[in-house]
Amino acid sequence: MKHRIAGIFLLYMCLGNHEVLGQRFLMDLVDTTNQMGKGMLSIYERYNRVRVSGYIQPQFQVISRKGAETYGGGNFSAQSNNRFMLRRGRLRVDYAHLNKNNNPTSYFVFQFDGTERGVVIRDFWGRFYENKFKIFALTTGMFARPFGNEVNLSSANRETPERGRMSQILMRTERDIGAMLTVTSRQNHDFWQKLKFDLGLYNGQGMSGPVDYDSLKDLIGRLSLKPSKFRALGRATLSAAFSGYWGGIASQSDVLYTSQHTGHEYVMRRDSSATNLGKKTPRRYAGGDFQLSFPNQKGETEFRAEYIRGKQTATFSTSETPGAYPITNGIKDPLYTRNFDGAYFYFLQNLGSVEHQFVCKYDWYDPNTRVSGNEIASAKGFGKADIRYDTFGMGYVYTPNESLKITFYYDFVRNEKSAMLAGFESDVHDDLFTCRVQYNF
Repeated sequence: MKHRIAGIFLLYMCLGNHEVLGQRFLMDLVDTTNQMGKGMLSIYERYNRVRVSGYIQPQFQVISRKGAETYGGGNFSAQSNNRFMLRRGRLRVDYAHLNKNNNPTSYFVFQFDGTERGVVIRDFWGRFYENKFKIFALTTGMFARPFGNEVNLSSANRETPERGRMSQILMRTERDIGAMLTVTSRQNHDFWQKLKFDLGLYNGQGMSGPVDYDSLKDLIGRLSLKPSKFRALGRATLSAAFSGYWGGIASQSDVLYTSQHTGHEYVMRRDSSATNLGKKTPRRYAGGDFQLSFPNQKGETEFRAEYIRGKQTATFSTSETPGAYPITNGIKDPLYTRNFDGAYFYFLQNLGSVEHQFVCKYDWYDPNTRVSGNEIASAKGFGKADIRYDTFGMGYVYTPNESLKITFYYDFVRNEKSAMLAGFESDVHDDLFTCRVQYNF
């Protein structure tokens, strides 16, 4: 019994507080729920450090018009403005291997997502720990990209039904295939031990495509401050990070488009140089985020913010990174490169109890910062992929116990208007209400 208790304690110290408390973030190691006791003890069950967990999210949604496009769980069908759906159905297995000194040597995770639309993998990765310095870890497989806060916040723990439009567009499906080096101390006494550095190399298209369609690889880095208390903040807890993304797409066409200034206005300029074939078109982002929480007598108040800007390469009709290289009628489509920026802000407040929470969020995503309003004209080569969106969200989350969460949430979605672009002369009706019940084990 003493050895079991000692092993549990050492696992907690070695894997880190966040990982044992539950997989709040996608790069954490244990689970998609916050059941510390059950999770830790299950590692020492008969079948040797194996844990099975999961959650399902059935929900009902109503949108402003039939057939509306939305980032709130996928577009609606042409004749429908409401729907029941199983947003996520996750089943996850974790396996931890410890050496004779009860230090972690390796960790393996696989997770599946099953809904009425089919079954796909979500995580399939392993992590190796070095135990001489207890600083380095190497992760390989299909896992979350180490960029930003919202991208890595687990869908089981996130207060809003979905990630923001910018997060979904830039990091579609959140995960990618690659390898990542993590540098962080497994202790938490000195200030430098509160820092964490992740550096990963990935295919680039993530889970949105079946295969890697070029030889280019994307480099992602994140330097973060783990949740820490500072005297100047009183009882508050602060965490923060800077993230960088350096990648691109190899052009398979000799035609490329970029926003260029022609003396008095911007246009989407066509470049048909023969040297464009095979040229690397940029996906380069830089961002910063912070999270600040203040404990109350019953619950807490939390503020979150993140800002990202950079260059994104996609297609004429969308600024999402293509999962497969775009082809129309057997001909390779040209790629479009745009300067973008975006941000989100969260305000979270418990309502007299940890069971009740008010959620308020604002986010924007501007896929082309060089044009706005009537400058976005089809005659100048621009389209709906250049339109800015602002989203205001408000909701209430009720968590009666650790295995049940109920969310009521409303998104007010506002798009940029342009009299020079058909369909966007006024605001498109796409406000969305979501009622979700989450069960987890």
